Amino acid sequence: QVQLVESGGGLVQAGGSLRLSCAASGSIFSLNTMDWNRQAPGKQRELVATITGGGSTNYADSVKGRFTISRDNAKNTVYLQMNSLKPDDTAVYYCRATTRYAVSYWGQGTQVTVSS
Repeated sequence: QVQLVESGGGLVQAGGSLRLSCAASGSIFSLNTMDWNRQAPGKQRELVATITGGGSTNYADSVKGRFTISRDNAKNTVYLQMNSLKPDDTAVYYCRATTRYAVSYWGQGTQVTVSS
């Protein structure tokens, strides 16, 4: 079992920045890929950014150049630095961890609200 706890969400004006954190605990030795997803009201959950165990990253087109995903393996934490935020970025942001056995775990989510 893996437990994920997100933090760092909040209310910010358009153009501002936030940094989300996701701390993992439990059977972390088996963790491989970690990613951030988001779900806006009335919309499907979408993948925002991914980072592999080797540090390779990938981003949704909508956030490229504005968001940066990183991980600190010593702290078992993954981050999402969000810059130049837009009202369209408003959503609940979820952290997901996938083990080498292809089992995924989700955090409880953290609300990000960007005002215009």
